[in-house]
Amino acid sequence: MKNQQPSESKEFVGYLKNGIWLFGISSWLFGITDRSIASFADGYLSALDLTQLFTAATFFVAWLFLKPTTNQ
Repeated sequence: MKNQQPSESKEFVGYLKNGIWLFGISSWLFGITDRSIASFADGYLSALDLTQLFTAATFFVAWLFLKPTTNQ
């Protein structure tokens, strides 16, 4: 009975990590989309617009590399 509880808590933590990671992906995609729409709304790209898009895309790629591993 005692051996089952740590397994359940590890499973819960695994699901929690995966859920946070998936939420982060959707958040970064929303942010990149929002910045893209705002950048192209006035018809031209400025250096600041490109910097913001590049920064958001870089953080998104870094977030993808932070995918939690499964220990089964």
